[in-house]
Amino acid sequence: MTSLLKIGGMTCQNCARHVREALQEVPGVEYAEVDLDQGRARVKSGETRDFEVGALVAAVGRAGYSAEEQTSDAAPAGESSSATSENPRGLASLLTWKFNVIFSLAVAAGLMAIDYLLRPAMGGWFGWLGFAVSLPVQVLCGWKFYEGAWRQARVGKANMDMLVALGSTTAFALSAYGLVAPGRVHHLYFSEAAMILGLISLGHYLEARVSRQAAGALDQLMRLAPQQARRLCADGREETVSLTQLVRGDRVILSPGDQAPADGDVIEGSSAVNESMLTGESAPVEKAVGAKIYTGTVNENGRLVVKVTGLGSDTALARIIEVVRRAQGSRASIQRIGDTVSSIFVPIVVVIAAATAIAYGTRGAWEPGIIHAAAVLIVACPCAMGLATPAAIMAGANAAARRGILVRDGAALEKCGRITAIIFDKTGTLTDGKPRVERFVTLAGDDTQARGLAKALSSASRHPYSQAVASFLGDTNPATLTQWREERGQGVSGLSLGQPVFLGSPQALLQRDVDTVAMPRMDGTVLGLEAGGKLIAAVELNDPLKPRAAAVVTRLRKSGLHVYVVSGDREPVVQTIATAAGIPRESVYAEVKPEAKGDIVRRLQSAGERVAFVGDGINDAPALAQADLGIAVTLASDVAREAADILLLKADIEAIPEALDICRATLRTIKENLFWAFFYNAAAIPLAAMGMLPPAACAAAMAISDLCVIGNSLRLLRMGRA
Repeated sequence: MTSLLKIGGMTCQNCARHVREALQEVPGVEYAEVDLDQGRARVKSGETRDFEVGALVAAVGRAGYSAEEQTSDAAPAGESSSATSENPRGLASLLTWKFNVIFSLAVAAGLMAIDYLLRPAMGGWFGWLGFAVSLPVQVLCGWKFYEGAWRQARVGKANMDMLVALGSTTAFALSAYGLVAPGRVHHLYFSEAAMILGLISLGHYLEARVSRQAAGALDQLMRLAPQQARRLCADGREETVSLTQLVRGDRVILSPGDQAPADGDVIEGSSAVNESMLTGESAPVEKAVGAKIYTGTVNENGRLVVKVTGLGSDTALARIIEVVRRAQGSRASIQRIGDTVSSIFVPIVVVIAAATAIAYGTRGAWEPGIIHAAAVLIVACPCAMGLATPAAIMAGANAAARRGILVRDGAALEKCGRITAIIFDKTGTLTDGKPRVERFVTLAGDDTQARGLAKALSSASRHPYSQAVASFLGDTNPATLTQWREERGQGVSGLSLGQPVFLGSPQALLQRDVDTVAMPRMDGTVLGLEAGGKLIAAVELNDPLKPRAAAVVTRLRKSGLHVYVVSGDREPVVQTIATAAGIPRESVYAEVKPEAKGDIVRRLQSAGERVAFVGDGINDAPALAQADLGIAVTLASDVAREAADILLLKADIEAIPEALDICRATLRTIKENLFWAFFYNAAAIPLAAMGMLPPAACAAAMAISDLCVIGNSLRLLRMGRA
């Protein structure tokens, strides 16, 4: 279940974060995505529980904002985050951060120029001119801050809007008092009041632009699917139709340069297809009849006819977008530091500002005391602390997505920094996952019959070993088979002419009380074919080590990780692969059933290791779920089914060190952001209280601190470039 909400009252990324956190606390919500620019939220429920829309609206209301259900996925034309349900549409469209910056800074600069050049000639009229031109600035440009402060005050909270509103209003009110009580105030601060609003609005404007850059990878993914397709009619005609007119089973034509409009299977033709948008791999992938085509991928050469199997939310691209959205909307536990400080920071700052004013006032210096208090309020805005974690998570998740690495949530980023051991599943992870049959040996009965049974059993299975056997047997006529069943981690079984037949591992044959003494000695992976309780054939397969697997293992071990391999294959086969990969003999677990892989993870965890498990994401779900960090090396079509924290869309394990590096860099960036945000506030507040930072300089410093946090986070995007 997915709901769209129109959100009112958001003015900055901190507001968006508060709304997102409020929505995520509603029971049944899996994740929430808040779009500040469009003023809306998308909320998705978990698989086992839904939510009531009324509960979402109430949660947003308790956070100090307004919400109403939106029936269309399209944002209302011309509306932005400032267009709240309470604001008139005309005024809302005018009151943008860009308008604030231009209007307020123009007024402030004009007043400063007049003060310097013409004030002596104007005499007392200068003060009234300053009041006349700065009052509209205070009302129009200060509207967002007053509204935000009032919304939070209504629910018993205080935010950065309150600090800005208090600081700017204090400077303006003190100046207005000086006009009506001549001689009581020695300087008028109308230009400073306008400058405060302008510089802080500039920070918000630049923050919004930079944040949109950080979200660029998701936007690029959403634009990948073309809006039209060329459908092949039953009579052979071609017609151009919109994407909404396609249905499963339709045949679409892909000419060179075309983007796939849907997921499907190639039923005619061959070509090279660019899948870099899914996998991050620039080399085109050869496609022939039977191959999978994914939405948004680009046909490089030849003509393809594709049968549609997935549309809309059922496509691999849609699943990837959902994963990236969830990662961007997630929160890491380290974020609680910034949240806790921000929640108690505003009341403390108000107390410090009041104490500053009183301290100066007791010495008869009320005017500088009030101005220094305003400076304290402005410089202490905790916006940078609130941005420290979400900005880094958004940039890190997008950097990973551009490299074909999907990070489920912020918690996964943190887990990477604590990993001490990594376990590889062998087949399809350390090895190519494309085994080939070396020998087929008939041990009893008729060879043709044995091959026919093996062909019938293996053809219906998607397991790499079964597919290798079926491919090897080629045009062999399959035997008649009923009650076919795949037994995970063991093999495939069925009935042929009323007789039980089975193709699987020697261990599974022993469990079926089949005598394997006649099994010939084979160096590779061995499968046995049983009919009626008797071993009638043996198959030897070879699944070679991936070319770069040894380099990956070496790199991981040099980084301090303990590397293990686990497999259900025979000990000699696993040891051979492990030795070639550079994994020590004592770190090898062979002949392990799928359900027992989780036990190995638990055993290492009980020994003090923090374990990452790398598997193909299909048979390794228990181990992936048990591990501190699950990494699935899988195809895009399997994305939605994985229990992993990190999903690698390309099967090359060279992406694993890269994924760990990106996650560690993101965690490091979060810590840097939090440190500098804390350092900035700790250093700036005393300086402002002592009068060493005037209000306008404080406003500029606050805006710069926000941009430093955003800029530091954006450095992560470089890691996502090929």
